[in-house]
Amino acid sequence: MIKDPRMETGDTAMHITVLDDEPDILHLVTLHLEKAGFSVEGYTDAKGFMRSLDRSRPDLILLDLMLPDADGFEICSSLKREPRFSAIPIIILTAKGQETDKVTGLDLGADDYITKPFSPREFVARVRAVLRRSGHEEQGTITIGGNLVIDPERFEVRSGPELITLTQAEFRILHLLASNRGRVFTREKILDHLWGTEKAVLDRTVDVHIKNLRDKLGSCGKLITNIRGVGYKMEA
Repeated sequence: MIKDPRMETGDTAMHITVLDDEPDILHLVTLHLEKAGFSVEGYTDAKGFMRSLDRSRPDLILLDLMLPDADGFEICSSLKREPRFSAIPIIILTAKGQETDKVTGLDLGADDYITKPFSPREFVARVRAVLRRSGHEEQGTITIGGNLVIDPERFEVRSGPELITLTQAEFRILHLLASNRGRVFTREKILDHLWGTEKAVLDRTVDVHIKNLRDKLGSCGKLITNIRGVGYKMEA
């Protein structure tokens, strides 16, 4: 394990946990993240990584897919299903560069997908971009139809009394649409909101997030409507 004291970036100590079984990659990633002012914990096996989550909650997770004792896709899926960890941003960092792998990772809730080898400067920029997007919006609670309640400060969504567990991307899409009820957003606009200039994903990823969001919202899912050939909106 590679572990260093947390370093301050602005007013918040940004702490990143890395899971990669290649010592050289782990060293390289740690080096560039520390130079950028982050605190880093590195693990080469899933067992140690999962134990670390019980001790402390990182601000971001960098996850390799090909591990000696676990499947990275399964780890990603498990973390995004677990309410304690679902809001932690995950960036998949892997040598698996096939489009099907990228789509699978993003469908499972990963916030970005970076293939090896990578440019250190772009890598750090994309880490920063995901961390920027993980910040809570400084807006009040939104209530729609007296039943759907969105609280950006607590990162909580309730449908009636039920607490709905969403991934970061799902929450941000829901908050975007709910904050602009009646306005239609194209898939490109939604991608810009999620990933900004660093986006490197497919338009259909938006459709997958919307489908998952509707399913999780249950009866409130019908509030999100598809404008054929244009994009999505939330009914006023």
